[in-house]
Amino acid sequence: MGRFILHRVVSVIAVLFAISVLTFLIFQAIPNGDPALRLAGRLATPQQVADVRAQWGFDRPLYDQYLTTMGKILSGSVVSYTQQVNVLSEIRRDLPATLSLAIGAGVIWLGLGIVFGVLSAMSAGRVLDRGLTVLSLVGVSTPVFFLGAMMLYYLGYKWSLFPLGGYIPLTKSPWQWFTHLLMPWFALSVLFIGVYSRVLRSTMLDTMHEDFVRTAHAKGLSERQVLRRHVVRNSLIPIVSLWGLDFAAVIGGGAILTESVFNLHGVGQYAAQSVQALDVPPVLVVVMFGSFFVVVLSAVTDVLYAILDPRIRLSA
Repeated sequence: MGRFILHRVVSVIAVLFAISVLTFLIFQAIPNGDPALRLAGRLATPQQVADVRAQWGFDRPLYDQYLTTMGKILSGSVVSYTQQVNVLSEIRRDLPATLSLAIGAGVIWLGLGIVFGVLSAMSAGRVLDRGLTVLSLVGVSTPVFFLGAMMLYYLGYKWSLFPLGGYIPLTKSPWQWFTHLLMPWFALSVLFIGVYSRVLRSTMLDTMHEDFVRTAHAKGLSERQVLRRHVVRNSLIPIVSLWGLDFAAVIGGGAILTESVFNLHGVGQYAAQSVQALDVPPVLVVVMFGSFFVVVLSAVTDVLYAILDPRIRLSA
């Protein structure tokens, strides 16, 4: 078991290193992406641009620039090129909005996804199943920015049921925090609800034909007991794994469109603004931040599976 965990830890470090290198090199290859030109200003002379390049170390080899940037990230002293403020301080400022959005939306899409998936599996082939299938496909096919814009127009502007975007900290006003996040929660959740309900439906239908389910029926257990103790419980394993990865991705900036549409000023919106400005340090930190959550949760899931099923250790 220790060897399996060590293997996963090494894999996490290797993946994070590869992601950081690729992200850094991508911005270096972008045409007109020289940060020295933006730092020096539009009216700067070639000598001024050269001075800025020397001051910030842009004239050094790429590997030296990468090591310097990563060293600043690990020490917490990394500064953005455009605003020249501490990147980690900016992320800490925006993180509460992203966490609020991710936690609320995660609870909604997990809960409704399970409910709709169970109802769809229990009524497979019937009217309810077909109706939920149509709703799932509509949810998966509807872009977040379109759904968010429609919600803002009708629920926020036309009918004045909810605030028109923005974020209010929980410590300032719990009620305003809740009302400002209701529309973003549901706008972000619709896609995941459709995906989770279809995955759970398919998994449950496969589980219903397993031998242990037939054995449970043969022992005289009621349909509800078999469904709750055996079918749903075993079918939730891939759903929980999927939820962990999606939740980590949302925290790491996966809700860029939702934060931008509702003007939440979260980590995703900060990353989008940094990409637009070709500001490497914030983008690199956000990418590493999101990748860390995704890779670590994936590794934790693998370890938990190995504890529950020793066969996984043999294939690792």
